[in-house]
Amino acid sequence: MTVTSTLSQGKALEFGAAALIVCDSVVRVFRGNGVEVQALQGLDLLVHEGDMLAIVGASGSGKSTLLGILSGLDVPTAGRARVAGHDLTTMRGQELVRYRRSTVGFVRQQSSRNLLPNLTASENIALPLALAGAGRRERAAKAAELLSAMGLVERADQGPAQLSGGEQQRVSIAVALAGSPQVLLADEPTGQLDARTGEEVFAALRTVNEALGCTVVIVTHDATVAGQVRRAVAIRDGRISSDTLRRNELNAEGISTSSEEEFAVLDRVGRLQLPSEFRHALRLNDWVRLTLEDDHVGVWPEHGVGTDAEAGR
Repeated sequence: MTVTSTLSQGKALEFGAAALIVCDSVVRVFRGNGVEVQALQGLDLLVHEGDMLAIVGASGSGKSTLLGILSGLDVPTAGRARVAGHDLTTMRGQELVRYRRSTVGFVRQQSSRNLLPNLTASENIALPLALAGAGRRERAAKAAELLSAMGLVERADQGPAQLSGGEQQRVSIAVALAGSPQVLLADEPTGQLDARTGEEVFAALRTVNEALGCTVVIVTHDATVAGQVRRAVAIRDGRISSDTLRRNELNAEGISTSSEEEFAVLDRVGRLQLPSEFRHALRLNDWVRLTLEDDHVGVWPEHGVGTDAEAGR
């Protein structure tokens, strides 16, 4: 009894024990031609089952590297990464193949990389099921179900060349869902589409999340897309810098209202990324002074504590 209790407590204390996706101090270093680049620098991230999350950041911030790790296409240099109980640092061989087929689905920005040009929409969706050993009837039923969910029943027998860009991307989403994954990963899924078509693709992703119950993680630079999800995480310099949460609530009159709040993220070793506009406005460079108050921490320029702090700021 004592041993079981101790083990249970240890498991409960594990970082992200209840999360579907766990990134714990993930580091990814690329080396080549005598140059070392740290794409991820101790990144922490938790995503819970049923979430619909956007990951945003500038080019080179590390967001695509993170997606590559979560998809099983890359491996962390250090740290711990887990998706639906699968340890992404140790998976090899057939376990990795099964993970890519049935635990995660992946949608690339270029629909041409998601679809085979000589197959119809229905055949593209059925292909991963055939590779997994599913029978003809099961493949046909699943393809029809997913085409219906994507609003593309009438395009089932059309090849990619006969589909619009938005239709191709929705078929790509259906292909990624063929194995009934727990997580759908999408890399800039609206990046090459106009605003109206992009909204159609995003509506399809929302259907995946809300109607099919799949957790969705989207990498995007599009502020419009990031503004339509319940949670948007910003990456800067290989670490999570902020986490924006959007909520719908009922006010005292029973009217639904929406709220949005952006939080800075304090990682597990105490690092905090201050927004650049804050640093520039207060000239926070190199060294800063910290003061511990009753209900907050003060961050001051190197020469800024003295008079202002004593005056009651």
